[in-house]
Amino acid sequence: MSTPAADPGGGWAPGSVGAAMIGCPKICGRTTTVHQAREALRDDHVHALLVVDRGLLLTVVERGDLLGQPAAAPVRRLGTVAGRTLAPGADAGAARETMAARGQRRLAVVDDRGGLLGLLCLKRSGTGFCTDRGVRERAAQRRVTRHPHIGATCS
Repeated sequence: MSTPAADPGGGWAPGSVGAAMIGCPKICGRTTTVHQAREALRDDHVHALLVVDRGLLLTVVERGDLLGQPAAAPVRRLGTVAGRTLAPGADAGAARETMAARGQRRLAVVDDRGGLLGLLCLKRSGTGFCTDRGVRERAAQRRVTRHPHIGATCS
């Protein structure tokens, strides 16, 4: 099974999703509840939750997936991977255009077995993608609320 890429872009072609993705996205486990997901999604920088079990992406949950759901329900049964994932070899420019047209800011990057490799994060401006370095710098500049059930995949 795959684990997220420690060095995105290291082995990926320039202009590919693999080269543009964040290699250490925040993830949550299969036992994460709707209540916990709602708390995590209160952070306006969090657009999607990646639900992972042993390196495999189970689902991608967005705010709308939680509407009307009971607080104790597990999120692994909500969300979808359809339309919310990309292969690392996909063209990043085409992905940016598609994401902008759909109003989508996050897509999980997975291998052919569904292993999570990273996260493609469209900047608010829509002009490019966030980087691991930029995410680390922003986190250091602001006080981040910690969610014990959601953590980074890399240290």
